[in-house]
Amino acid sequence: MPPFPSGEISLAPCAQCAPTRSPPADTAIASAAAATDITRHFIRAKRPCADGYRWYLRRQEGASNYQALLDDLVREGRVDDACWMLDQFGPTNDVLEVDHLETDALVFAGNVHCRGSADVDGVLRTGRSLRVQGGLRVGGALRVGEDLRIAGAARCDGSARIHGDARVGWSLAVAQRLQCMGSLRVGGELDGGATVQIDGHCTVGQDLRAMDALDCNGSIKVGGHLHCDAEVQATRGLQVAGDLDCKGHLQVGWGVRAGGHIHAGGAIRAGESLWAGETIAAGEAYGVYAGLDVPLPDWPHSAQVCAREQPARLLSGCWTEGLGSTP
Repeated sequence: MPPFPSGEISLAPCAQCAPTRSPPADTAIASAAAATDITRHFIRAKRPCADGYRWYLRRQEGASNYQALLDDLVREGRVDDACWMLDQFGPTNDVLEVDHLETDALVFAGNVHCRGSADVDGVLRTGRSLRVQGGLRVGGALRVGEDLRIAGAARCDGSARIHGDARVGWSLAVAQRLQCMGSLRVGGELDGGATVQIDGHCTVGQDLRAMDALDCNGSIKVGGHLHCDAEVQATRGLQVAGDLDCKGHLQVGWGVRAGGHIHAGGAIRAGESLWAGETIAAGEAYGVYAGLDVPLPDWPHSAQVCAREQPARLLSGCWTEGLGSTP
């Protein structure tokens, strides 16, 4: 299919999504063979719901183009069915390129590249990557099959799940659960309305706020304050330029450093050193533990606890007068 002409393009609720196809030749042939002809027998073999299968039969087509079928489902308000179909048949190498994206919902099996801003009232789902050179607003759920690249700010009023790395140039706000299966980098603030789960590293240029648990399988680096209404867990290190506040337990595999205070509603556990420019305080009746993964002979330099004053209930680690060495 020919690419979109230059200029602003708005995808209305009834508009077709016309992809440009620019994959490598070998993968394009394989993808086209799998995606072009979807027959009734093929659909039935996937055990769709009865209502969805009746809808498909009413089309009275012997075979359907994969993306055209997704477009028809979305156009008729059957977004969940379109997402189910993408789950069953997988992504393609198609590329949708637009100057501006504005639509009720979009389910595209390949890559989406928007040269301007994108505004989607409902679900936005891609089988592969999503790249937006302006800002992004999603009124429903955001699902990205591979990497996410947003040059401006991004806001999602539903949940967000990214199956690759995510890069947001400005702020990122997600009203419900945020799950990134790669690393996450946000240039401004990160606001999570529920659980924030990062499988890689998490880097935030300004403040990070999470209304539920913050779980990171890599390291966390925050250029402002970190505030979490539940527990904070980082498999590697945690560095915060300002204050670190969490209402649950704080558990970090390596060291913790904060320019301000480190306060937790539960226990504070660090595999190596704890360093704070102000105070360190665990919750009432909970302890402060440093050096949990460090041999006792190495405590003086790898399990230091440094703060303005010695924390109450320091049960593990080596208290160091003054600033000591940063973890």
